[in-house]
Amino acid sequence: MKTMKRLIAVLLAAVLLICFTSALASAPGSPSDPLISLAYIKDTFYPALKSDIENLIGSTIGALYDTAGKKADQIYGDAMRLLGGMEGYSFAGSFTAYSIPSGKTAELVTGSSFILASGEAALQITRGAVINVSTGEEVPSGAALAVNQRYLCAEDTTAVFSSPTVAYCLIDGYYKTTGSPIVNPFRDVGMSDWFFPAVNYAGEKGLFTGTTPTTFSPQAPMTRAMFVTVLHRLAGKPAVPAATVFSDVANPAEYYYDAVNWANLNKIVTGFDDGKFHPDELITREQMAVIMHRYASYAGYSTIPTDTAAFEQFPDKGSVSDFAVDAMKWAVSQRLINGSDGYLLPKNTATRAQVAQIIMNFSRNIIITM
Repeated sequence: MKTMKRLIAVLLAAVLLICFTSALASAPGSPSDPLISLAYIKDTFYPALKSDIENLIGSTIGALYDTAGKKADQIYGDAMRLLGGMEGYSFAGSFTAYSIPSGKTAELVTGSSFILASGEAALQITRGAVINVSTGEEVPSGAALAVNQRYLCAEDTTAVFSSPTVAYCLIDGYYKTTGSPIVNPFRDVGMSDWFFPAVNYAGEKGLFTGTTPTTFSPQAPMTRAMFVTVLHRLAGKPAVPAATVFSDVANPAEYYYDAVNWANLNKIVTGFDDGKFHPDELITREQMAVIMHRYASYAGYSTIPTDTAAFEQFPDKGSVSDFAVDAMKWAVSQRLINGSDGYLLPKNTATRAQVAQIIMNFSRNIIITM
């Protein structure tokens, strides 16, 4: 009996050992069963890892997306508020030329720039700050602006630029202005040239035309015919009788025919002792003063000098011809002729740029309303 029990116990132990060994051999990942190990990685481990990665990426990207979306909504809202606040403003993506006469203004806001090309301009800051980018300094409200320097409106800024006479400027960014855009067709006239305001003025008023569609030739000399033609246009191109007095102004097809006959009829020009007008002769500064003096009398303006002190200060005043002294004194007192480098130079010829300046001075200092 005891022997039988021992045999059964041995057999049970052998069965258990076989089962345990079989169980060890079939455990996933064991060295003795690599096929089962690969199956475990493929079917269990990798799917679980992938799921964890997807959950992690999903939560991270989702948070970033939400943040980015909120930021985009904020930017969009700010832009909409800004555009709503910009109602009535224009936008210049690059510098645009404007003239700002006396009584006119240009209002600029944050990010906009103003460059004074010529003339005078002052700054009034409604809020914020304006930086002179050229010097790196903040500009106080009420300051006069320097030519060819860039003034930038800083954050949360509104500033108004104005001129006591006229300012020629460049503007970019958002702006409001009661000035006028400038269309300059002449490639030989720059906004920083001293004669730019006069050339622009004469062109706007139809007093001058270019020597070609794209050139003004500012340094070219002015002939007597050209000068009288400008005065005829300034007077509104009044009609004249067909008869002519000067033997060298006999062709009605000449551009100056009506102008010269009108000027002679109204005693603005009298010609030379030889009975001719000499239309192609270059006009001198003193001849120009005399003709302007007579034109002022024709138009009903005073021809009496308001003050002769300025004339007397010129060192070459004695070189003015007798026939031109009164006219030159008047022209200097009315600031039509301001001299050149401290001299009157009465016998020198006048350039187209100088004549444009004198005509503008006459219009602003005497006619005033033009």
